[in-house]
Amino acid sequence: LHQLYFALLHQKVKSTPDRHCFCIDEELSYENFYADFGPLNLAMFYRFCCKLNKKLKSCALAKKTIVFYTCGDRKKQANAAYLIGSYAVMHLQKTPEEAYSLLVSQNASYLPFRDASFGACMFNLNILDCLLAVHKALQFGWLDFSKFNVEEYEHYERAENGDFNWIIPGKFLAFSGPHPKSKIENGYPLHAPEAYFPYFRKHNVTTIIRLNKKMYDAKRFTDMGFKHHDLFFVDGSTPNDAIVTKFLNICENADGGIAVHCKAGLGRTGTLIGCYMMKHFRLTAAEAIAWIRICRPGSVIGPQQNFIDEKQASLWEEGDVYRQQITEQENGSSKAAVAGILSGVEDISINGTNKNISQRKTPSEMEEEEECGGLTQGDKLRALKSKRQSRASTGSISPVTPSCADTRLPQCFFSSQAFCFQLLDSLCFPSQAKTLSGKCIDSDSSPFSVKSLFGDLNRSPVRFAWIQ
Repeated sequence: LHQLYFALLHQKVKSTPDRHCFCIDEELSYENFYADFGPLNLAMFYRFCCKLNKKLKSCALAKKTIVFYTCGDRKKQANAAYLIGSYAVMHLQKTPEEAYSLLVSQNASYLPFRDASFGACMFNLNILDCLLAVHKALQFGWLDFSKFNVEEYEHYERAENGDFNWIIPGKFLAFSGPHPKSKIENGYPLHAPEAYFPYFRKHNVTTIIRLNKKMYDAKRFTDMGFKHHDLFFVDGSTPNDAIVTKFLNICENADGGIAVHCKAGLGRTGTLIGCYMMKHFRLTAAEAIAWIRICRPGSVIGPQQNFIDEKQASLWEEGDVYRQQITEQENGSSKAAVAGILSGVEDISINGTNKNISQRKTPSEMEEEEECGGLTQGDKLRALKSKRQSRASTGSISPVTPSCADTRLPQCFFSSQAFCFQLLDSLCFPSQAKTLSGKCIDSDSSPFSVKSLFGDLNRSPVRFAWIQ
């Protein structure tokens, strides 16, 4: 029967006859844009779950204690804690608060995640925010590894294959802005609208929303049966209230999936999708940002984070009214109220201060201003993503080539109810002089000793523990 532990250590350690130790510090590494360092994306979380479940399922390790550890810097520690905490929420049926309480036991602390920019961090995203986001994604059916195709995710998130990710499966797809002609510019593969048609049709994407300046003729989408909407606001800025309301109205009335893009499909795109998530699913701003970044790293940047936070209360209120009126419609008692919803919820305003001074200008004036301003935030982010993913490209979006390897999540042989959380006060490895808590280890002591604060370690078949 297994015991599962999480450890923060100073250096790499080897497994022993009765303990199996593993680390993913080098195997799963975040690809940063600027000063951002996590959280690790959905594919990496999936691969971690596969790896850990395989170990727990292994007959060869059946009688061994499983120790997941990190010996990296504080950024690596934060990502490792996010992975094991999310695993506990997803597979051990623990609440986010229960998992987080173990991760921060004995006054442990982790670096908060930040946005894809340089300079002072304007908004901290904590591990608990990520665990809450994973919990909400499970609750609403956005996260289901039995249906998740990791190869497809990793294929299409690459610049040469379209640079897109589903944020809410079947509802919102975030992607990099199309170009008039498929080509490679400054090392970044650009795709014409037609390159997306096969995938969009196959996955019932019916609506495209463009948030950046017009780089292609919208008729190339509409002539092929797609609905297309323009809601321009300046790269790196926040939308005004009219844009938010129009965006929500479009999405609430769309029949199929909605593909949203700005220039890089990160900042403006993530901001408006986050607004929808807060209104219709009552996510907090931090939960929305966390989930969007887990799906599409680098999303929501700078002042856009604070904008979403400021809109949380009013969007929750608007969502409550919307759901109440939908309920009245289903009960057949208020058709007039529902008509108001479908026309844009005229009687509800989105409150909050919008510091985007460019909102006073017309869309055409703002587009001209952006075009004359040289490289924008979106240009730089796209260039960085392409540079780190450099690979020969034809300029077309190729389909996924199935692998012979079975990457489906293995089924665990144990019941989630078998897991029991316990807090341990020390963990000693061979040749390790100190634990992180600074306790000295006697060189003559057992090469791997565990002291429990709660008595017999063998009382429960499987355990997850935070160790310091």
